[in-house]
Amino acid sequence: MNNTLASKIREVIAGHFGVDPERLTDEARLRDDLGADWLDRLELVMAVEDQVAGFEIADIVVDQIDTVGDLMRAIESAEKGEADRLRFGGMAHR
Repeated sequence: MNNTLASKIREVIAGHFGVDPERLTDEARLRDDLGADWLDRLELVMAVEDQVAGFEIADIVVDQIDTVGDLMRAIESAEKGEADRLRFGGMAHR
C-alpha cells in the first residue's frame, strides 16, 4: 500500500472517531483504544469504501478487523485482487 493511500485511510479513521491521525498506529485497537463496537467498525469500513475506490470488504470480515493494521491489510489485500479470500477465508494473519 502506498503512503498516500495509508495516510488517507488514517484520516478517514481519525475523522470517524474524532482522534488525531498520529495516534493511529497499526496496533491501535478499534474497540479498546477507540471505543468502537461492531456497528462502529462496519460504519468505518463503509466510510473507507466511500473514500477509497476499488475495494469492498464483506460484512463478515469486518468482525475480524480488530486493529488499524487489520484494516490496512484488508484494504491492501483487496487492492491486490484478493477479494475472494477476504470474503470467504478471513484474515490470513490471525
